[in-house]
Amino acid sequence: MRDVYIVGAGMTRFAKHIDKTEKDLTAEAVKATLHDAQLQVGDIQAVWFSNSMWGYFTDQHCIKGQVALRPLGFQGLPIVNVENACAGASTALHSAWMAVASEYCDCAMAVGVEKLYSPDKEKTFRAYWAGVDVSDIKRHFAAWRKVLDGLTLEVPEDQKETEEAGKTRSAFMDVYAGWCRWHMATYGTTQRQLAVIASKNHFHSTMNPYAQFQKDMSVEEILAARLVVYPLTVPMCAPVGDGAACAVVCSESFLKKLSSPRPVKILASVLGSGTNRAIHEEEKDIAVRLSQQAYDMAGVGPEDIDVAEVHDATAFGELHQTEALGFCPRGEGGPFAESGATKLGGRLPINTSGGLESRGHPVGASGLGQIFELVTQLRHEAGDRQVGGCRIALAENGGGNIGFEEASMCIHILERVNT
Repeated sequence: MRDVYIVGAGMTRFAKHIDKTEKDLTAEAVKATLHDAQLQVGDIQAVWFSNSMWGYFTDQHCIKGQVALRPLGFQGLPIVNVENACAGASTALHSAWMAVASEYCDCAMAVGVEKLYSPDKEKTFRAYWAGVDVSDIKRHFAAWRKVLDGLTLEVPEDQKETEEAGKTRSAFMDVYAGWCRWHMATYGTTQRQLAVIASKNHFHSTMNPYAQFQKDMSVEEILAARLVVYPLTVPMCAPVGDGAACAVVCSESFLKKLSSPRPVKILASVLGSGTNRAIHEEEKDIAVRLSQQAYDMAGVGPEDIDVAEVHDATAFGELHQTEALGFCPRGEGGPFAESGATKLGGRLPINTSGGLESRGHPVGASGLGQIFELVTQLRHEAGDRQVGGCRIALAENGGGNIGFEEASMCIHILERVNT
């Protein structure tokens, strides 16, 4: 396998783009990426296009990439459509990486786009059901309920849920809440520690012009916000929104042809799926398994990571991943966040973009949004949110849920290249 480099990255702002179509958002991200890489459409030899919900909202179930890219001049070349729930965009990047690493082509593009916002909120929330096994959904949530019923954790009377998942919230918030309650009962994690993580991410987003939310929020404000499902309040959860992101990867020989490249090297690209583990078998967690593969491939360890973007569809998602990725011991994700280690200026800044909680989470684009942030950081072009001297970065992007972990996940490790 040969070395692969990211030479261009671009994205739209993640937001509620009511008047823009999937085609519009794709065009904006692709044009920004080509401009960043100083390339033309004709330089791209293959494209992997990520989207999950376009068909659900507008019946465009098939040939999504071909439809979105033809108006931009992409025709004749291989265009592969990717659907992998929230891990779709990073899966598209993994596929483009494989194409270049295996010498199938010298220059490939990964694109992700999603429009999730709708005035019909219940329709939007029900869209997320597609990220679980819909043929077995009752048994799926019965398994989570059995876990919760076995906990000694007391849920405050005024914070017990009264609405059914899928009506006023995504069902995934219930999955995260159940996972979090188990962690609270097992390790003593607190709701306040979740608020610390969310507050940190909202602070980071104030310095990111691409973030959906750009408002600083205190721990107290987050704890006092409207409850979604205990222990998660609204600012602890990723919002519904729209957006697109894109990256171009190439071989070293192609890189040498570029006049003024600003490359970032892909040290590792790993894709995997979940297993039928029990909730307490944390050593078998998908992120534990895949991160070890990624560290081995990259020749680094968790102690070498300078900045990370992790999948925080809720604040607990970030807390869990800091443990699973080896950034802190198991059960200590809450104290790790409280220590300030994950905030700008800390030992390992995490989600400097604001994360999914604040930057936003348009499902089919989120993984490439992470990559855009880390490329910007490794180029030392992040402005006020720059992590000083960063050289190695990690992105973790999970998708869907089967059993007690993500159905799919990608992990990328990137390295700054001094040119």
